[in-house]
This record gives sequence, structure tokens and C-alpha cells, in this order.
Amino acid sequence: MTNIEDSTIFRSQTRAWLEANCPLEMRKPHKNEGDYCWGGRNWEFTSDSQKQWLEQMAGRGWTVPTWPKEYGGAGLSQEQAKILGEEMNALCCRPALQSFGIWMLGPALLKFGTETQKREHLPKIARGEIRWCQGYSEPNAGSDLASLACKAEDRGDHFIVNGQKIWTSYGDKADWIFCLIRTDTAKKHTGISFVLFDMTTPGVSTKPIQLISGKSPFCETFFDNVRVEKSNLIGTLNAGWDVAKYLLTHEREMIGAMGEGTLPQSMIQIAVTAAGKDELGRLADPQLRSQIAEFDMDEAAFHATLSRFGELVKAVQDTSGSTPVMAGL
Repeated sequence: MTNIEDSTIFRSQTRAWLEANCPLEMRKPHKNEGDYCWGGRNWEFTSDSQKQWLEQMAGRGWTVPTWPKEYGGAGLSQEQAKILGEEMNALCCRPALQSFGIWMLGPALLKFGTETQKREHLPKIARGEIRWCQGYSEPNAGSDLASLACKAEDRGDHFIVNGQKIWTSYGDKADWIFCLIRTDTAKKHTGISFVLFDMTTPGVSTKPIQLISGKSPFCETFFDNVRVEKSNLIGTLNAGWDVAKYLLTHEREMIGAMGEGTLPQSMIQIAVTAAGKDELGRLADPQLRSQIAEFDMDEAAFHATLSRFGELVKAVQDTSGSTPVMAGL
């Protein structure tokens, strides 16, 4: 059987499964923030359908389709994962789970984590059981992460962490945090370590940052003599910068893909409903028809660029085990 035949069979089976298992409510556009499922210990599902959809997708490993099965994924190839995404878009299926754990921490753990760390954290991420936040920026260390001052004192089998993070997205709702801390004050890039810890650990506190809109996902996060076990150190001591750069590469890919959402109808279908058709069955307004065609071409080029970037990142990582140098990191 050829790869094309395999892909055709997989696409057909995927479409059939989605049609049979995705609740109709989960095929409608998001109306508010509650319609996005972030999971976690304290997550309250907005409907039975939202809960059912997460359970169905996680049970099949399709919340993280390319992750290995032993870590909660489905072990799909990149091509199969692309087909899954296309079929979900075709049916307007919502993502079953939004997660910094999926987009950022998971890939870093797959590359740098020990087997114990992977088996401890990755399945919980895949099932939406733990919600993660990112502890990078500080009040005096924004884009210059090497200037961060949040410090860890070595106490043998654990660290004692003191300091502050800022702009921690959803820090007040997260269960755990992946965090950059300074473990060597004599060095900059090579004196940073990457650690994980529970947000309910004594000494951790958050304070929401109010924006002019009155709403904000951002928080200040404070650490006051927080105990962090060394078993939660990802990678090697003082080599957290390598983990951070790798994670940021995946974060950029995730941010770029945010524009790939789908509408319940195509742009041309919406326009036809509003403006009607001419005697040849085309959109009646020729100027609008031209503008939509131009938009469709730009959208196709944008998606092709995103796909090419993702393939480039994967190719470099597979061949050299390193991460491409990206401007601004």
C-alpha cells in the first residue's frame, strides 16, 4: 500500500470518528472565554459536551497526537497530525484542550526530561489534569532573560527559591509553573536553571495585574522561601537557557498558528449570503469577489509559511539535536 493510500484511509477513518464523536455543541464558534477548555485541577466544564469532547480526544491521544503513546499521545506522524487538523477544521471541531503544557512545556520535557519526569507530567498534560503557567519575565528582566534575579539557594536535595515573576499569564489559575531561576550569580546565560513546581507550594502567591480594559490574564507571582525538589530540575544545573530557547521556539510556532482558526462557513459563503449571486452563480459583487480571492491567496501563503517553518524546526532538531538560532532569543 502506498503512502497516498495510507493517508487516504487515515483521512476517511479520522473524518468518520470525528463525525461520530464530536458533539454538535463543540462544532460551534467560541462565544466567550469559558468556551475554551484549559483543564486543570480547578477547571469547571461549561457543559457536558465540553467534558465529553476532552475525554474522547484525550482517550484517543489526539490532544497531543504526535506524542508517543506511553506519554498520553497517539504516536501519529506529522502528516497524520496535519490530516487530523484539516478534518477538524472541515467539521469546525473546537480544540478539545488549550494548554501551555501542550504548546511549550511538553516539547521541552520530551527533549530534556528524564524518563521519570516524562511519565509524571506528560500524561497529565495530555488529559488536561494539570494547568501550567510560565515563569520567565521579571520586573527588571523583560526580554533580557539573562538578567533575571529570581534566585535559588542550593540546600542539598532541594532549592529554596526567592524572587518575583511578572506577566505570568493565568498564574492565578495555574496548578504548576515552569520557571527560570538563577542558580549561579557569577554567570548570566550559564547560571540559569529550569525548574517545575506546584503553585500551591508554601511561599507561592499571585496578584492579578489589572489592565485598562478591566480584565487581564496577567499576574505578578511571588516566591518567598519556596522549596523546590531537585527532582524537578529539567536538564542539567545551570543549563536552563538551553531548555528555555527550545521552549521559546515552540511558543513562537504556537503563536503563529493562532491565526488558523476556522469559521462555520467560508468567507465566500458568508459573502454570498449577504450579497447574493449573479446570473452565473457567482458572488454578485465583483469587487468583493476579487478582494476575497486576494484574501484567500494571502491566507494560503501564510499557512504555507507556517508549515514550512514547522518542518524546518523539526528537520534541524532531528538532524542535529539543536534548535535553530532565532532572532531576539
